[in-house]
Amino acid sequence: MRITGDQRRRRLVAHQLALGVDRPGLPAARSPEDVTRRLVALHATDAPSVHLAVLARVPGLTLDDVRDALFERRDLVRVLGMRRTMFVVRREMVPVVHAGAATAVAGRLRARLLKELATLPTDPPVADPEALLAAAEYQVHAALVEHGPLDGAQLSRAAPLLRTAFLPTTDKAWDVRRTMTSPLLAVLSAEGSVVRGEPRGAWTSPRHVWELMTDWFPDGIPALDEDAARVELARAWLEAFGPATVADLKWWTGWNLGQARRAVAALDVREVEVEVGAPGADVQVADGVMLRSTDLDGLGPAGPADDVAQGHAALLPTLDPTTMGWTARDWYLGPHRPLLFDSAGNAGATVWWQGRVVGAWTARPDGEVVWRLLEDVGPEGEAAVAAEAARIGALLGGVGFTPGYVTPLYRELRA
Repeated sequence: MRITGDQRRRRLVAHQLALGVDRPGLPAARSPEDVTRRLVALHATDAPSVHLAVLARVPGLTLDDVRDALFERRDLVRVLGMRRTMFVVRREMVPVVHAGAATAVAGRLRARLLKELATLPTDPPVADPEALLAAAEYQVHAALVEHGPLDGAQLSRAAPLLRTAFLPTTDKAWDVRRTMTSPLLAVLSAEGSVVRGEPRGAWTSPRHVWELMTDWFPDGIPALDEDAARVELARAWLEAFGPATVADLKWWTGWNLGQARRAVAALDVREVEVEVGAPGADVQVADGVMLRSTDLDGLGPAGPADDVAQGHAALLPTLDPTTMGWTARDWYLGPHRPLLFDSAGNAGATVWWQGRVVGAWTARPDGEVVWRLLEDVGPEGEAAVAAEAARIGALLGGVGFTPGYVTPLYRELRA
């Protein structure tokens, strides 16, 4: 069975973008929790992206709705997980992500930090890396118990061993003095000891406070078997992102190929061919899989999913989970990668029309939403993009933001 590029794009709109629309067997998302459930995880490395990813998908939701889900109800939790990336996931998915991805990440981060402490020059010199790390962890825990939530600067004052510094070893501009604060907090986050709480200042601020994970999960993160957690994570991803290739799953999770294949083999899937080439280009096909329960009815022209895709425009943020959902992206990205991704492969904010990327956008400091199209989408498409930009701009309330990842087209829009 072959899944065409058109079918994949229609499914993408119905299952990932137009989430505020009721469909047969798929009720509309009503909350930030619903949006996150449908997408498995929201990228959270860039501070504004979580809020903007939700607002892009469900008209009627606000910035306050996202804040409440994160920090009042605590139904959504920031975790360091797949690919050593920061995500927001539903509370019930935290154990799955922790066992299925974060535990392995934590092991690598701890080993790297210990190696750096043992091999790089430090101030003060470190005689016993493992003893230093254990003492620093104790100080962090004690500081959070005594003082409650603290941001990184406050925590480094309350836990002085965090100020242990790595010294430059070259004359490169990027090789500067850096303290142990960030790498150790990353280790503790991946291990599930601490969690990022509410940011200081505006919703766009990257300056989050740190809290003990036991403040969120009093008994700690529930333990799951790693293999079982990987199977569940693969199932959730295929439900949201399938049909897709095992290579896509491997990339998204950060697993090795063997782990990805074993997780898929434990699921009830069917093998398919998926078109991975750009719209209008020569057909390129790859071996793929999808859950046997996947409903592909109505994905043809004039079907229910096509009704949703027709006329649908979206403005997605930097590192949006849909833009970053697959490693093979030509089927929705087309030829636009050089302008819309930075040199490290991070996606900027994108404009979508009927399930494919057609441009970029940003919000200037005064909250004005500006965009640029990279291809002709016709009068209907331009009007839909303009209407969506006006809707997002109204939700921002005159407040702009600066993304953490700068793409070539973003520089032009910001000028």
